[in-house]
Amino acid sequence: MSKNYFGGLHPAINFIYFTSVILFSMFFMHPVFLAISLLCGFAYSVALSSKKALQFGLKFLLPMMVVMAIANPLLNHAGATILLYINDNPVTLEACIYGVAAAAMFAGVLVWFSCSNAVMTSDKFTYLFGRIIPSLSLVFSMVMRFVPRFKVQIKIISDAQKCIGRGMDSGSVLTRAKNGTQILSMLTTWALENGITTADSMRARGHGLPGRTSFCIYRFDNRDKSILILLIVLISTVLFGFFTGVNNIRYFPSIDVKSVTPMSIIIYAAYFLLCTFPLVINAVLEVKYHGNI
Repeated sequence: MSKNYFGGLHPAINFIYFTSVILFSMFFMHPVFLAISLLCGFAYSVALSSKKALQFGLKFLLPMMVVMAIANPLLNHAGATILLYINDNPVTLEACIYGVAAAAMFAGVLVWFSCSNAVMTSDKFTYLFGRIIPSLSLVFSMVMRFVPRFKVQIKIISDAQKCIGRGMDSGSVLTRAKNGTQILSMLTTWALENGITTADSMRARGHGLPGRTSFCIYRFDNRDKSILILLIVLISTVLFGFFTGVNNIRYFPSIDVKSVTPMSIIIYAAYFLLCTFPLVINAVLEVKYHGNI
């Protein structure tokens, strides 16, 4: 796997990219856009962490998509094309197709959020928003930092409780529930104490005081400028497709989608390049710096 050069770009570029891709994945329900978003997002997720991404896709995403695709036509009876009746409730073609589209949309958003969490670290959020909204940026960075720490700490507490016979895998159901409550209480106490310690530490360092300076390792150089211009061009092209209706589709009461035109192909290609942007940047910079991929 090549180095993640995209994650080493300026935090503003990372933030603009993931914000745009996640919003586009949420609002563009066109099948072409859904397929591009889901497949490209999963490809980038595999590039970031191949084993975890594959496990996440097979164990969670795929079953979730199947359940959503099946459940929607059973709960949503809108649509003009009736396929069959179940207990006098119609199952329509439009509801079936929309169920698949909604499942793909939800999975795509989750995949892009997982990629964003891997690239947009807490220090990047602090750098971007520390001067604008210092308190909120601190809270947000603490939340992002605490989630993995919670996982580690709860394992430590659980292992310690097992050593004294108070684990959650032994005893009756009532005993397990009691042990689990004690573990949760310990974790909550640890989290509160840790939060107070962090707050005292930040106050001692002058966080939020006017005129306070901070060290940062990020510089917006010519490479970042060129990449940002290309990113803005791709985003603008996709937005042009939105305002001209190329990205839109109607599922109810009947499916209505615009026919494929040269303009729509350009919009599809721009969205594909946008979704593969990190992979392309990684490949190009890998060749530039090392001469191979």
